[in-house]
Amino acid sequence: MQVVHLHYPINLQRVAKNPLVLAMGFFDGVHRGHQAVIQRAKQEADYRKLPLAVLTYDKFPGIVYQSIPGRFHYLTTLERKVELLEQLGVDLVYVMDFTSHLGALRPQEFVDDILLKMHVKVVVAGFDHTYGDHQVATMERLTSFAQGRFEVVTVDKFTDDQSSEKISSTRIRQAIDEGLVEQANELLGYHYQTHGIVVHGFARGRTIGFPTANVQWNIDERLPAVGVYAVRFRVNQVWYQGMASVGYNVTFGDNHEKTIEVFLFDFNDQIYGEQVTVEWVQRLRGEIKFAGVEELVAQLQQDEVDSREILAN
Repeated sequence: MQVVHLHYPINLQRVAKNPLVLAMGFFDGVHRGHQAVIQRAKQEADYRKLPLAVLTYDKFPGIVYQSIPGRFHYLTTLERKVELLEQLGVDLVYVMDFTSHLGALRPQEFVDDILLKMHVKVVVAGFDHTYGDHQVATMERLTSFAQGRFEVVTVDKFTDDQSSEKISSTRIRQAIDEGLVEQANELLGYHYQTHGIVVHGFARGRTIGFPTANVQWNIDERLPAVGVYAVRFRVNQVWYQGMASVGYNVTFGDNHEKTIEVFLFDFNDQIYGEQVTVEWVQRLRGEIKFAGVEELVAQLQQDEVDSREILAN
């Protein structure tokens, strides 16, 4: 799969010269609703024997529109997003820099200056996707802006199995923020992952029989709520089982920084400096301030039993 970075105005030397089918969206998380859009676009591409391309953006548009306070934390970094899109059979990903100039484009300008220059034959997107002013740049109106120069396919609302509520990145972010990783995984269609580097910690776990890998996480990724989780952990391309604590080490005092500490089952190796992936499977409990080390160890022993049972299934 090819990944091409673009900036507005587009450099025509960087876009494909041949016709293609294009799926549009920010696709944070590449969740089941996004997957439905990509799969519909894939059907169109296969039917017409054309490449399948995706148009996405390098940053969350709300950053430019000032619709979010503070730093934005993603469900998927760009690297992870590209990985998931490749798994869905995408041939080409256009990553557009989302800037003020791009965000100010009128819908007709977006069509003429971007979509047509990408030689699109079919454009596919979700029913609520917009490409400019939310009141004007709707999928319903895209056909009129296209003026017969390409076809438009709109994918209907995709809901979960338990309700009629739309599967959305916003909903999944909220679940992650609340520690509801099982719910998030159901909506995503896969287990949520974060990434980081193993660094030195306080080494307290080693003294109580639970040595942990202290993970310095990617600050752009969304971290699950404080608590203890059953996880899978990848290092050196090998997956291991374990349990992770997201918290502040409250048993050992106040005013500690937040950490991710992962205890790996049946593992004994030095992995400082390694790039790792944490796959969040299920939340066991919240963070507890224990009266002493003995209480903490007893709870960790039970957490290990519970985690092994969860991961075995």
